[in-house]
Amino acid sequence: MAMNPFEEKGIPLEQQSKPWSSVNVVPYDTRQVHPYTRCRVILMNGIEVASAVFLHQFARHTTDLELKQMQAMMRRIEQQQQKLVNWLIPASESTLEVTIGYEQGAVDLTADLARKEPDPYIKAALDFALLEDFDHLYRYANLLSMDHAEKAEVLVGNLTEVIPGRPTLAEHRFPMDDVRKHYDRASAELITKLHVATIVASEQQTMDFYMTVGNRYPTMVGRGLYLEIGQIEEQHVTHYESLQDPSAGWLDRLVLHDYNEAYLYWSCVESEVDPRIKMIWEEHLAMEIGHLHQDRQLVQRLENRDPTEMYGEFPEATTFHDNKAYVREVLASQVQLTTQGTEFVPVDQLPKDHRYFHHQQMVNNGGTSAPSVQVIDRHIQQLQMDYRFESEGSHPVEGLRSREGMSLEVGRK
Repeated sequence: MAMNPFEEKGIPLEQQSKPWSSVNVVPYDTRQVHPYTRCRVILMNGIEVASAVFLHQFARHTTDLELKQMQAMMRRIEQQQQKLVNWLIPASESTLEVTIGYEQGAVDLTADLARKEPDPYIKAALDFALLEDFDHLYRYANLLSMDHAEKAEVLVGNLTEVIPGRPTLAEHRFPMDDVRKHYDRASAELITKLHVATIVASEQQTMDFYMTVGNRYPTMVGRGLYLEIGQIEEQHVTHYESLQDPSAGWLDRLVLHDYNEAYLYWSCVESEVDPRIKMIWEEHLAMEIGHLHQDRQLVQRLENRDPTEMYGEFPEATTFHDNKAYVREVLASQVQLTTQGTEFVPVDQLPKDHRYFHHQQMVNNGGTSAPSVQVIDRHIQQLQMDYRFESEGSHPVEGLRSREGMSLEVGRK
């Protein structure tokens, strides 16, 4: 059902504070919850964290006392929303199980955004990193199988395949080659701005999560895997944040943040299957509409203009759904891509002295020492083959089909 948030009443900001008992919610049951409900919880936690961090940065760059006070009120509510959403994840869900949810969410969120993205360059950026998050899911799933005898297909609900993507080993690029061209805020479509804001928040959350929990894993190979993939998440944040137009003013960024939050909560309402959690999404949507009304008043007071002229009805909802065929299509055609400056190019088109190869030698030292390789090698040593959930037939990339050892050259040579 279409919605223009500026035409809805919402909940006024001054009425949004809640008692502790309402925020300290009962968590979901990991074995009963729908996998995409878990993904929505992870996504919206990341969106709320990004909002709180943005509001703190904004407050540090303004001298307007009234604006700072309003930001303090909004941050308190955003933090309250973040706690409620994040507290839905039960303590019984291990860090590695949560990690599987992070990576499934990254795969199916990125695929959905890419399929709907009208800007060819932004779509290429989404497809590029999609294959890398897809490989991360495969690496963590093998760690789960090896260390806990648990199959990731149960957690992902058979909705997302677990097979190699662009190998993590091949993803380590020279830092300068992770910076992209930004869209033009004057000509970019609203959905493009929302897609980029969403994926930046999602990848930022994943980077921060691995920075925090990676050293808690009990085995050296597991700690190494979090360390290695955590570095790729740093690359992904650089990759995506550079797509945003840096010339946007602080107030325009504020409205975009809150509009995107409202849009994503509305998207969650449209697709949620858990009645209790759907009620949370509905309430938070009403709260974000209240934030947008507050934003509108701020822009009118400080800049004498109406930001609603830039916004209208929400675009088509962002949803989690089966993307198996799409991921395989991208895998088959783009697994050998890397980057040169701001462009995506086949790795075999790089000159032999390119900085990519120098960087690869520095961090991977030939390849076999990389934790992402070790975890697969050890799984094969223990169980004779790697772990996969391969529901759609053999792997679309010949060099990644073997389950008893795969080439180290895919994506690197």
